[in-house]
Amino acid sequence: MKLLTSKPTSLRSFHPKKYPTKTSPLLYLTLIFSLLFLLYFFSLSLSSLLKTQLPNSPNCPSLNGDRFLWYAPHSGFNNQLMEFKNGILLAGILNRTLVVPPVLNHHAVALGSCPKFRVTGPNEIRGEVWDHVVELIRSGRYVSMADIVDISSLVSSPLVRVIDFRVFMSLWCNVKLDFACHTEFDAQPYLLDKLKECGSVLTGVKGNAKCVHAVSEDCRTTVWTYQNGKEDGALDSFQPDEKLKKKKIPYVRKRRDVYKTFGPGSKAESASVLAFGSLFTAPYKGSELLIDIHESPRDLRIGTLMEEIEFLPFTPAILSAGKKFALDTIKAPFLCAQLRLLDGQFKNHWKTTFEGLKQKVETLMQSNLPIHIFVMTDLPESNWTGNYLGDLARDSNQFKLFILKESDELVIETAKRIVDTGHGMKFNNFANVNDGTDQIKKSCPSAVMPDVLLYIEQTVCSCASLGFVGTAGSTIAGSIELMRKFRACFD
Repeated sequence: MKLLTSKPTSLRSFHPKKYPTKTSPLLYLTLIFSLLFLLYFFSLSLSSLLKTQLPNSPNCPSLNGDRFLWYAPHSGFNNQLMEFKNGILLAGILNRTLVVPPVLNHHAVALGSCPKFRVTGPNEIRGEVWDHVVELIRSGRYVSMADIVDISSLVSSPLVRVIDFRVFMSLWCNVKLDFACHTEFDAQPYLLDKLKECGSVLTGVKGNAKCVHAVSEDCRTTVWTYQNGKEDGALDSFQPDEKLKKKKIPYVRKRRDVYKTFGPGSKAESASVLAFGSLFTAPYKGSELLIDIHESPRDLRIGTLMEEIEFLPFTPAILSAGKKFALDTIKAPFLCAQLRLLDGQFKNHWKTTFEGLKQKVETLMQSNLPIHIFVMTDLPESNWTGNYLGDLARDSNQFKLFILKESDELVIETAKRIVDTGHGMKFNNFANVNDGTDQIKKSCPSAVMPDVLLYIEQTVCSCASLGFVGTAGSTIAGSIELMRKFRACFD
C-alpha cells in the first residue's frame, strides 16, 4: 500500500565558513543538541503524518448524526435469516439504523460451537465477513438480504431504519463506486486497499471508540436480555460442565440487559457504529446460546416489532416462482419431503430421516394413487439407488416424484428478476442518501446469477397441501414450517 507522505525538503549545498582551529566545546554541544532536537521533531512529524494522511482511514463521518448497528452473519442462509431478525430487533431496541448485509455464500464464514465454548471471536468473525463482502462485490456476486426477504412492510413503519451494506460502505469509507459494475475494482485496484483499511476500523481491529464500539462479548460469556429487571448481571444456567472445566475452559456466562449495556448512559451509546459479532442463537439446555428476548411487556413498540419479524416472506419474484412450479408442473395435491442427508450431523441420520418420510407415505397410500411428492434434498439423483428415495422413484405407478435443479429455466429466470429488481438498494431509511449507487450501469450486469434454488424449493414446500416431512434439527425445515404456519403460498 502506498502512503501519501510529504517529500522531505532537499537541503541546498553551501560553502562552509572557515573557523579558527580552536572551537569552543559549548558550540559542539549546542550543535549536537540542535541536531538531536531536529531528528526528534522530524520523527514526530513523520509519525503524525503517517497516522493522519492515510487516505484509507475514515474520519468518523457524522452521516447526519445517525447511529448504526452492524453484525457478522455466517453459516447457511436460514441461520443468516435468523441473525437478520435478531439484528432488526437489537437495532430497534437501541434506536439504531441496521446495516442490511448481503447473503453470504453457504458456510463461507463459520462460527464454531457455542455449546463447546469453541467459537471464532467477534473481531475475527467481523474481519472474515468484511473480507467476504468485499470479495462478493469484487466478483459481481453480491445479493442483499433485502433482495431475497421482503422487508417493505417493516421499513415503511417507524419501527425500523435500514441502510444497505453497499451504501453504508460507500458513505463511511468514502468510496464512490458503481457497485453493479464489479470491473471497477480491476480498473482501480487501490479501492481494495482502501476498503481493507476502512474495514480494519469497522471490524474492531483498529480501535476508535468514538467512531466504532466493537462488541467483545459473545456466546461464551453473555446471553443478551431485555427488560428482565434484576436478572441483569446474573449467572446464566448454562455453564461449562465438568468435562470442559477439566480442559480449563475459562468462560463464565452471564445474562446482561442489552439496553443497559449499550443504550443511553453507556460508553457505547455515543459511538457512530455499534459492531456485533455473531447474532446466532438457539435454545440449549434450558437457556439460549446468545439472545433471550421473546417478549417485551413494558415496551409495546418492541413487542410489536417482535411480532412483525416473526415471519419475513420471500420477495415476490421468489414466491411467484414457487407457486408457478406447484401449479404448472406438479398440477395436483402433493407432499413435500425435505431431506437433508449430506451436511454436518445429518449425514449420520439417514435411517431416521427416511423413516419419517416412509410413515407419512404409508398413511397417504390409503387415498387416491399416484401420490405426488416434491423432493427437496442435497442428495443427487445419481445416489438415490439403494435407499428409500430410489424405491419411490422406481415405483412410478404409485408415486410421481418432482425435483427442481439450478439449471431449470424457472430458476434461472427468477435469478435474473431478482438482479434486475434490486430491492436491496431501494430500502435506505437514511436522510439524503445520494452517493451515486442508485445510478446502476446497464452495461455492468452481475457476473454470476445468484443461487435462488433453495428459496424457490422452500416456497414449493409451503404449497404442499398433502403435508410436509422435514429433517429433524434442520433450520431449513423450521423455515418451511414457519412459511406453512403463515400460509405464505396461499396469501
